[in-house]
Amino acid sequence: MLVSTRNKIPARVVGITKGDATANVELDAAGLRLVAAITVEAADELGLREGSEVVALVKASDMMLAVDG
Repeated sequence: MLVSTRNKIPARVVGITKGDATANVELDAAGLRLVAAITVEAADELGLREGSEVVALVKASDMMLAVDG
């Protein structure tokens, strides 16, 4: 599979919490915790389960940071 996204992060699924429409998929990316919010339908179609090896594709137009002070 070829994709244009440049931010590709190999990861392993460590948990899935399904709601009515959205599934939060918790990932371990070499010790970094990531959470992907995807549709329940997509999670089911991908056959995601704990232990699944995935590639997180990250596409963001901006990032915001905040600190107290």
